Amino acid sequence: MTESTKPQVRFITVDSEDAGQRIDNFLVKTLKGVPKSMIYRLLRKGEIRVNKKRTKPEYKLVDQDVLRIAPIRVSEKAPAVSTQLNVVANLEKQILFEDDRLIVINKPSGMAVHGGSGVNFGVIEALRALRPEARMLELVHRLDRDTSGCLVIAKKRSALRNLHEQLRNKKVQKFYHALVKGRWSSKLTRVTEGLKKNDLKSGERVVVVDNINGKESETRYKVLQHYNGATLVRAFPVTGRTHQIRVHCQCKGHPIAGDNKYGHPEFDGEMKSLGLKRLFLHAASIEFTHPTTEQRLKVEAPLEASLEKLLKQLVKEKRN
Repeated sequence: MTESTKPQVRFITVDSEDAGQRIDNFLVKTLKGVPKSMIYRLLRKGEIRVNKKRTKPEYKLVDQDVLRIAPIRVSEKAPAVSTQLNVVANLEKQILFEDDRLIVINKPSGMAVHGGSGVNFGVIEALRALRPEARMLELVHRLDRDTSGCLVIAKKRSALRNLHEQLRNKKVQKFYHALVKGRWSSKLTRVTEGLKKNDLKSGERVVVVDNINGKESETRYKVLQHYNGATLVRAFPVTGRTHQIRVHCQCKGHPIAGDNKYGHPEFDGEMKSLGLKRLFLHAASIEFTHPTTEQRLKVEAPLEASLEKLLKQLVKEKRN
């Protein structure tokens, strides 16, 4: 995409990365700070044209289309992030992999992936503050706010499309580490209970096991270490339902440590006394085919120091 430096009128030439998008969605991302209502008004009045012709919001851009955008009297500065500079600086240290197509970060626990629902600042906003020159930064997938670990962000629309296709075709492998209550049987390698979302009157969302009306779900497990009263397991979600790993652990009698929604109060109290202040669920690794090189790429995220410290305090179960 090339842009004219003229302050009065802006010309943008669409390239293959942006082709296929609706023009209204493209303009919302390109004209930062311009309200969507104003974009629709400019399109309606013909102040934004494609190849010198008026166009509708649902028009899909074609490679080499030329957009003419009339002068817009709106500040296009990015939202201020002064109160979040420490968060932004910390996130820079959490980048595990970066090239011209992708960023993979080790998302901290307690940080939402994006603003909204009472959170005005998330990972994606912090990354946009870190990379103001990036034309596009979009989440490839999501992690619960309290879950840490590997999170992939696309820098190009082609990379986003490619990785979404891999996710749909189950070509992406995500492995999680979780500390759960009790002794997880080495024979329990697969949980397939159906899951259903329920919205409570308070507005809180909970997921329950429902093998009749719930969505088909599958998580595969492997025991990594038995401790006295707890087990460190590796979880591989074959499907990607909301709170899937957490509810599948709970329904088998092994809730995850520090889970304020599906946890066990007594177990959580024990873990808290040892210093646990968060959900012990961590996206330890992600593996996928790189959109450009077509080579398999595996990125691993180390456990944060507080979780490593907790594990060292637990007593390992002696092998028979």
